[in-house]
Formats: sequence, C-alpha cells, structure tokens
Amino acid sequence: MPTDPSIESDAEAAEIENHDATVVDVTTMDEDRTDEIEAAVDTHREAIRERLDIEETLGPLGESGDAWDRVTAELSAQGEEELSGKLEALKKRLERPYPSLVSIRFEIGSAADDPDDTSFEFVPGQYVRISYQDEEPRVYSIASSPNRDGVELCIRRVPGGELTPDLCERVQPGDDLFVRGPYGDELMLSEPSDRDLVFVATGTGVAPFKSMIDYVFEEGMDECDGERRDVWLFLGSSWEDHLPYREAFRARDDERDNFHFVPTLSRENYLTDWTGETDYVQFCLLKYLDSEATDLDALPDEFADYVDEDPVGDVDARIDPDAMEVYVCGIGAMCDRVTNVVESVGVREEYLDVESYG
Repeated sequence: MPTDPSIESDAEAAEIENHDATVVDVTTMDEDRTDEIEAAVDTHREAIRERLDIEETLGPLGESGDAWDRVTAELSAQGEEELSGKLEALKKRLERPYPSLVSIRFEIGSAADDPDDTSFEFVPGQYVRISYQDEEPRVYSIASSPNRDGVELCIRRVPGGELTPDLCERVQPGDDLFVRGPYGDELMLSEPSDRDLVFVATGTGVAPFKSMIDYVFEEGMDECDGERRDVWLFLGSSWEDHLPYREAFRARDDERDNFHFVPTLSRENYLTDWTGETDYVQFCLLKYLDSEATDLDALPDEFADYVDEDPVGDVDARIDPDAMEVYVCGIGAMCDRVTNVVESVGVREEYLDVESYG
C-alpha cells in the first residue's frame, strides 16, 4: 500500500538508537474473573452430577482441576460436546494468571538529568525492542500516538514466557527499561484518499492500530478533500476483558460518527449476557459490507452468506469493498484468513497491508 509521504519521510529520519527509559504508568486491562467463572460452573453442577451419575460432591473448578478434567472427558464421550467445551474453556481461563494484559507507558531518559535525552521519534505502526532487568529483550508494537508524551506498549502474558510475566506482575512506575528502536517500515498509514480505513486485529495485534487510529483523528486524516472517511476497527478475542483499549475505542465510537468499533467475542457469553458479535473477525467484516456493492456471485457460498447476514451491532454504515484500504495485524493464521476474504471481495494488493506474527 502506498505510504503517506510525510509518514514515510519521518520513518526514514527516525534513527534506530539505544535509550534508557523510565516507566511512568502501568495499567491492568484484564480482570480477575474467578467468582464469575465459579458461578457459571455452579449453574451446571447438579445437572452434571445427574447426567454422569456422580455421587461425590464436585469441588470448585479452581481447586478440583483433575476431577473436572474427568468430567469434561466423560461429557464429551457421551456426546455433550457443547457443555464439555464450555467447561474446558472456563477452566483454561481460570488457570490463566492475573494480570495477563497490561499497558506500560514509559518516557525516554530523564529531563532532570539530561534535557537532550528525552526525545523519541517514531511513526504509527513502528515497534521497539525492550529489556527489563536481566531478561532477554523482546519486541513490541507501539500503541500510543507520536503526538502523545511518552511511549505506550500493550503487553500480553505469554504462558511459559520469560519477559512477559515480569512485565505483567513486577514492573512499577519508576522502574528502568532499556529500549532500542524504533523499527519497522512496512505497516504504515497510506496517504489520505477517498477510501475508508478498515483495521482488522485480534488481541494485542490491535496495538499498532491504536497508534494509527489516534493519529488519524489527531491529524485530520479521516477527511480528504473535504469529505469524511469512515474508520472501522474489527477486534476479536475470546473474552471481553482481553480486548486491549476497549473503553478508549468505545469512547471514540461514541464521540465520532465516522468511527465504528466492532468487537467480536467467541466465549464471553459463557460468563455474561454478551449480545454483540461472536464470529471470527473475517466473517464480521463480511457482514458489514454493502451487499449492493459486493459481487456476491464471485464469492464462495460461505462468504456470500455472511454478506447477506444482518450484523448484530447497531451500526448503520456499510463498507464498499471497492473503496476501502485494509490493515490487518495478528497471528499468522488469522491474517491469512482475513487476507483471503479481502482478496475474494476484490480488494487489490496495493490497498492491503498485513503484519503477522506467531
């Protein structure tokens, strides 16, 4: 996708350098949902005992993991796949350490010690490599706008990881980080045009898009030649509290008529009365296409069915596939599926920008 010339120029001018940094804010974005999970399991407890003819009392899910593993296996063997799958998902969520999703904001250098060592130039879509204490460094996309003071990262705990548990549990304001960057010249905003912007991500793949979306509205890039452009964000996860920056995106959705936040959650209805989208992000995107502007005959039947399906959300706007530029970020399999959908509806390669990992 052709990059905005000014952004491309800024990216070329940004030198990759080593920096000492100080953490100024750590915010936990997920929740401890132990009580909710145990309450959800309680609603099925007696039915499970009767179904499997269990005489002993089943303890809490968090304290009787082996017993519940046997329960889910037996339910599956008896054809109760839906309930078995739900219990497995709840147990897996319960076993996930808390916190597992945080934002960390840091400032470069110390203005008091060296007034010339506080600048850090980057453009939306770039990333940095950070290290904390003696842990091996890792790379993270920048989630904040270049117009904002400091630099913000979105961190998700990786099970068995070395650095992310420390970043989620131990890092406090005042701690020192070592930062190298910025890196990246591939995932960048294109020059403003009459095309709508469509961002598609799962989990922390939304981090560079948070930077981009903030920058778009700060710099007036949501308008071109006096016409407003719609800006869409399709963000998927299993649980609502695993959506990074969800409240910020909802606030912007409320404030701006041309910003549309479409979260989709595959398992949230196990715990709450979630009434939003639940399909994979690529299928949610299809639901919000303008069916009259989409060549349904050229699509696989599965894709065409989603285009004809009414969205769950109350967004009246629709996307013309011939007038959108698409940005995708997340795990490789998801990016491949979204790319397949986007290419199937006729979006040319020059209007598609993808960054995958894992």
